[in-house]
Amino acid sequence: MFERDLYHSPRVVWGREVNVLLAALATRNRPGAVDSVRGVVDRSGLQYAELWSYKFEGGALRAVRYGSSSDVQLWTLTVAWFAVGASLFASNIGSEHLVGLAGTGAGSGLAVGHFEWLACLILMLLGWLFVPYYLKSGVYTMPEFLEKRYNSAARTYFTWVSVIGYVLTKISVTLYAGGVVIRAVTGWNFYTAAIVLIVVTGLYTIFGGLRAVVYTEVLQAIVLILGSITLMAIGLSRVGGISALQATVPAGFFSMWKPSSHPDFPWTGIIFGAPILGIWYWCTDQHIVQRVLAAKNIKEARTGTIFAGYLKILPVFIFVLPGIVALALFPEIRNNPDSAYPTLVTRLLPAGIKGLVLAGMLAALMSSLASAFNACSTLLTWDVYRKMRPAATEGQLVQVGRISAGVMVFLGLAWIPFMKYVSSQIYIYLQSVQAYIAPPIAACFLLGLFYRRLNGAGAIASLLTGLVLGLLRLILELTNKASGGGLTPGTPWHWIATINFLHYAVLLFVICTFVLFIVSMMTPPPPREKTEGLTYGKSEEGETAGQRKFEVGLSVLLVALLGVLWIVFA
Repeated sequence: MFERDLYHSPRVVWGREVNVLLAALATRNRPGAVDSVRGVVDRSGLQYAELWSYKFEGGALRAVRYGSSSDVQLWTLTVAWFAVGASLFASNIGSEHLVGLAGTGAGSGLAVGHFEWLACLILMLLGWLFVPYYLKSGVYTMPEFLEKRYNSAARTYFTWVSVIGYVLTKISVTLYAGGVVIRAVTGWNFYTAAIVLIVVTGLYTIFGGLRAVVYTEVLQAIVLILGSITLMAIGLSRVGGISALQATVPAGFFSMWKPSSHPDFPWTGIIFGAPILGIWYWCTDQHIVQRVLAAKNIKEARTGTIFAGYLKILPVFIFVLPGIVALALFPEIRNNPDSAYPTLVTRLLPAGIKGLVLAGMLAALMSSLASAFNACSTLLTWDVYRKMRPAATEGQLVQVGRISAGVMVFLGLAWIPFMKYVSSQIYIYLQSVQAYIAPPIAACFLLGLFYRRLNGAGAIASLLTGLVLGLLRLILELTNKASGGGLTPGTPWHWIATINFLHYAVLLFVICTFVLFIVSMMTPPPPREKTEGLTYGKSEEGETAGQRKFEVGLSVLLVALLGVLWIVFA
């Protein structure tokens, strides 16, 4: 019954990390699959860490709960639009998010808010275009799409790029944000603070503390949001209101549209480059997509993404604006803008609220870090090591997972000193690295959705081209900045190293698209049965325009609201 439900239910959607355990072990050829999964999960200390998150986070329609080594239950989840939207929004609210947005707000003004407001449009794209396709195609995970749509090599690429992405973005950024927060509270050395965060997170995971975080993730998000609103109110009162704030900070801080020559947020990069990053993050990331696939039906999923779009308007006012307030109140943070949010918390909030917000920030950091550890170790264990050694015992797999997590921690820490050579602001660093990773993946997902003729050879050529060019940009950028501008101006290498990261994302997307099409046209087309159900076609739900009227109205209203906001802050 267990295997039949997992493999034959038309609406089974996997969760985050343990989905790989289930997918690898719960096969019809292994009668002991359930016991094997249970044993691995128990001994790795993850019996509550991720399996409970299926139910709590709305990550699956059919979820598994492991209460003990003999307690296995199936839960059927049918999530309404409100929960889908709230889950999408909460999944994108973490301490590193607060530190980064407020820091870039203090360093550059409101322009960083473009990424939040563009997410409103990308979320609608997820609901209107991608989700109906994912549901109709029967694809439950994003790596599975690449393997089914193209080939297993594409999935392998996705695995390794995901690991690289976790080290460069998830682990290193979370450690950096944690170091900033702990240093602001305790005055400790940055690396001491980061190492303390690692040790506490490790102990916390080993002794089952992650279960508590899974139960309180939404509560953490609420605490952080309410804390930010409180900071906003107190800070504006101290400054003297919006007018006084505008007069205090540098000119142009409240103007979101920057010239095409702007070093960080040129309007050309925002319009053409930022959506590429958005498609990669919001439409192809399993952690995000699974929340939408847990909806009762396509209508609920679509409405949930639109609702999340409305919620994404808020971060500009409750996360970015506090950073600008911090600059006005504490000008000394100008040289270290990422300290803006922790500075506001420690110097403005009353003692009780301060402790609550700091506790929420640290708990959210540990949750993000533990999740990243688990994700990396699971990918390397099941998608790499198990393929190399199919006969490996469960004990060996668990050991490899733990070693992998340790290696990822070391690499994440070792990478932190190099982050400053990409950008001194954590959020710009994060978007920059994503700009070097996202374009080939976005191209293969988006174009593979529409064009049946694209094949595995084209996808691999496109993905590898993107990987090489992305790494080339990162290496040249690090080399140029670390050497104080050592690359000779006017050379192609200097141009690649210094072009705006969003402009480079556009260039990379165009090149990867070209390679995808050319190689696909030069090689045999995929068999029709290979792409059957994996390319977009006529809707099987038979929805009429009248049935979609409510969602259409909400979408039009959201677009109009965004237009007004962009005009007001132009």
